[in-house]
Amino acid sequence: MTELPKDWLTKGLIDFEYKKYILLAYLKDVRQNFQGHILYPFLSDLVFHYRNLLSIKENKQLIYENFPKMISKADFEKLKISYKSIVEDDEIMSEMEVIIDFALTRFKDLLEEGKGIYEFVEEKVQIQTIGLSPLYAKEGYLLLSQNVKTDLEVYKYLVTVFESADETYRAVNTEYLETVPKSINSTYESIKLGLIKKYKNMPNPATYLISAKLNLPFEQTFLPIAKRLLVRSINTAA
Repeated sequence: MTELPKDWLTKGLIDFEYKKYILLAYLKDVRQNFQGHILYPFLSDLVFHYRNLLSIKENKQLIYENFPKMISKADFEKLKISYKSIVEDDEIMSEMEVIIDFALTRFKDLLEEGKGIYEFVEEKVQIQTIGLSPLYAKEGYLLLSQNVKTDLEVYKYLVTVFESADETYRAVNTEYLETVPKSINSTYESIKLGLIKKYKNMPNPATYLISAKLNLPFEQTFLPIAKRLLVRSINTAA
């Protein structure tokens, strides 16, 4: 996996051809993963880099703040160090703007490609409630199934809420419990009952089955999409 450091823009040589080489190598690797339906962490990384570049473009002061600093003098008596920005001339700033404009276009194009793949995959994934759903649905079990497999992956989940000044965020924490073989004699309801008997800390758990009509990379695609569908379903039911 090719990684793009968070400070790739200001790290090392500030030269368009050099940065172009680094960026295109990264984007090529991301596109190859997308073609294999491997969406994460690549999709979230693209969003981060794209938003970061937009912020820098809109606020040039961030460019200066993102540059590494060099010690210009040290006052050992007062244990103070003052720093002098490496960037001091318009030529470097002009080169930086060219790099940013080039990168923004490429990031945006690949984000659109990734979004299209995500929407295609999401259409192949379905969620349903198993048994009666309790009023408290922020904790329970996930039964994950893919079309070509004969087993169910069983996870315990917990939805947590984070609030900021502007938005409320929900995250899903999952814990793998076991793999349950599917058979003609077993139903999803009987599997749920078996979990209740085995894990007695949740006597009336919310239980969801999330199934995919195609075989997907589990950790990189199926599980992240399953978590998003779960949060959406809980929010709709609330």
